[in-house]
Amino acid sequence: MSDTALLVEVLKTELKAAGITYAEVATHLEMSESSVKRMFSQKEMPLSRVDDVCRLLGTDFASIVKDVLERAPQLTELTYEQEHAMVKDPLLLLVAICVMSYWRFEQIVETYKISDAECISRLVALDKLSVIDLRPLNRYSLKVAKTFRWRSDGPIRQYFMQHVVPEYFGGRFDHDGETLLMVHGNINKAAAPGFVERLTRLGHDFGQQHLADQKIDPEHRDGFTLVMGFRRWEFSAFSALRRQPRPPGLTKTLHKS
Repeated sequence: MSDTALLVEVLKTELKAAGITYAEVATHLEMSESSVKRMFSQKEMPLSRVDDVCRLLGTDFASIVKDVLERAPQLTELTYEQEHAMVKDPLLLLVAICVMSYWRFEQIVETYKISDAECISRLVALDKLSVIDLRPLNRYSLKVAKTFRWRSDGPIRQYFMQHVVPEYFGGRFDHDGETLLMVHGNINKAAAPGFVERLTRLGHDFGQQHLADQKIDPEHRDGFTLVMGFRRWEFSAFSALRRQPRPPGLTKTLHKS
């Protein structure tokens, strides 16, 4: 379904919830009721009409667009082939990370050594990969969900594990606003999903902070990266020192003797 069709569908739902009939819409828009019905059934509506319907509903265009974005089907994971295409082209991977961080076209070309033409060609590639919906003037909307994550067995995860993780954790983590924590413990298996949920919320909070802070002066912002992990693990040097448990039958035999 196109963005326009989704927009009209949201308006239709809002009108129904408010108990407003097509006849009332027709009166407000100074149109015939049949024309209004046709406009909604064909899911085509000029922006001027959208504004008029919003006024009738007592809402604004921004609120309707927010509803449209929330209803639009979004990717939670890319295919192996989509990830492989990004790994093959470092500039494409760079632009992909930038757009997933909601960077504007101008920010990307001003920050990195990438020309306008190179950046545009990568945006076109991301549009073909269904990561973004490219708009005029190099604007775009993301097609990935807030819960998006890279494939656990995919090329991007492999690339990050091989190149990014060693470099990231090779840092000192001793500057202002930095920390590195490692906590080990034996806990109830049933409690583990709760920790995963809280860590996921923390990642979401970090993303929301990033979005909110785009409005402030760049002089007061800095680039931070949050990497989180939580899994069953013991350092291999410690595991090598573990005693091997005795087989149950042998334990009984030794006990009898």
